[in-house]
Amino acid sequence: MLNTNRPKRAAIYARYSTDMQSAASIDDQLRLCRRICEAQGWSVVEEFRDEAISGQTDCRPGFEALRQKGQDGHFDVVVSESMDRLSRDQEHIAGLYKRLAFRDCELFTQAEGLVNEMLVGMKGTMNALFIKDLGAKTRRGQEGRVHTGKSAGGCGYGYRVDRQLLPDGTWTTGDLMIVPEEVRVVHRIFREYDQGQSSRAIAVGLNRDGIPAPRSGKGTGTWSFSTISGNRKRGTGILNNELYLGVRVWNRQRYVKDPTTGKRQARANPPEKWVRNEVPELRLVDDDLWARIKHRQGAVRDVMINAGDNGGPDVNVLGTARRAKYLFSGLLKCGCCGGSYTLMNKTKYGCASNRNKGTCDNRKLIKREEVEDRVLNGLKGKLLHPTMLTAFVTEYHLEWNRLQRNTVSERSAATAELKVVTQKIDKIVEAITEGMFHISMKAKMDNLEARKVAIVAKLDAMSSDEPVHLHPALAQVYEDKIGALAASLNDDATRPEAIELLRGLVSEVRLHPDKDASSGHTIELFGELAAIFELSEPRNDKARRIKGGVSVTMVAGVGFEPTTFRL
Repeated sequence: MLNTNRPKRAAIYARYSTDMQSAASIDDQLRLCRRICEAQGWSVVEEFRDEAISGQTDCRPGFEALRQKGQDGHFDVVVSESMDRLSRDQEHIAGLYKRLAFRDCELFTQAEGLVNEMLVGMKGTMNALFIKDLGAKTRRGQEGRVHTGKSAGGCGYGYRVDRQLLPDGTWTTGDLMIVPEEVRVVHRIFREYDQGQSSRAIAVGLNRDGIPAPRSGKGTGTWSFSTISGNRKRGTGILNNELYLGVRVWNRQRYVKDPTTGKRQARANPPEKWVRNEVPELRLVDDDLWARIKHRQGAVRDVMINAGDNGGPDVNVLGTARRAKYLFSGLLKCGCCGGSYTLMNKTKYGCASNRNKGTCDNRKLIKREEVEDRVLNGLKGKLLHPTMLTAFVTEYHLEWNRLQRNTVSERSAATAELKVVTQKIDKIVEAITEGMFHISMKAKMDNLEARKVAIVAKLDAMSSDEPVHLHPALAQVYEDKIGALAASLNDDATRPEAIELLRGLVSEVRLHPDKDASSGHTIELFGELAAIFELSEPRNDKARRIKGGVSVTMVAGVGFEPTTFRL
């Protein structure tokens, strides 16, 4: 039998929204609710709290415990400062009220009094509209800040917020400044990726060198490949941050909360809604480097897409985009069947069709080092041919003179501009001496003086020498550059870039079994390098054979089939 003489059992709930608010707010709410219970003669049996959690989600420990114990009949009334402390979501506040009402448990707040169905509907709607309106006003304010050249929030790696004290005692907001020690890391990431390293390899190197990762105080404190590569389409990740290019992009995406989990999810906005502003003072990367990075990212993406389209469901598209482990990995083909030459063991290549399918009779093996050495030595020898040297000298001569002509033209233009600027300065000085001074003249004079200094510095930096027609020791320069090819491929610092450049000029390396050739194989190159080497050989339609050496085979004219070069 229900005891109507005992006081009602009350549960108190308190909450504040963000970690930017004071935790003392919880104590203030609890104190207020205790006074309400004391005035009503209710006995407080439970107190629930949620700190720094939004009322838009019901995934709150205190709220979930309140809801569960209310369903179990642990109290007769729930007391809170206001309904928006319990929830700002229509569904959640209505669900809580319905579950409490089923157990004859009342809902009482200091702001609304005893809550009924009408209040639940009205206040739930008002709270939901408040959240929506607040979000719209916040975005409007952020957009206004962006249009004035300010940051709308967030601070990318390489920058920090620059806060300056204003005369009224407040601080400036939305201004960024460059952090030199982080800029060096950004430059390192872009440089290493441009040289051929993967995002994963770059992250490993940064962690190995003990370089702190972005937001290390909140995260794991270590670099990961996703921090560097991010999402190219959404503009996330170090390599995709256009702020490094001197362009601030806002409103690429918006966030919505999953009604089930309460977690935010990013949704891409159409490009026409993006807001872009030039901020050249924040630029860290030049246009050429940025373009090379984007080109490389696109190439990796194209490889993955093509693999997915052409390889069927069993193809590992991520594996196809992996960088080659060895110099000619993936480029070696069998001259008998056209199948791939792959490593049969740790050191030797062989025909995969013979081993895996039995469809090719080629059982010859060749050491990986032998293939690489013969190709590189052959390249070096062919590139040092006198005809190639002549072609290099001609191109060098043309480019050198073009640059010198540009320098002369720039010097003439700068000299003419300096004369005009000097005349304008003299006129202002003359006007001032005659008593015609105006405050605007000072600003104009400052601009002209600054421009004059810049022009003089530019002229000083230009060479005064006349164009030369032949650079001294040009043949030796060319020979040194060719001689550095093998060194670049063996140096850990330049190897990734050198390999990528060389592989970009070779589309296929075909190995033909030949008992008279070195290691039982002749090697044939296909691609742009072969077209270059034609400069050093007379055109013919017959193969020249040199046992154990080099020969060129013209399969077809350039433009019909890939040009070939036989080693």
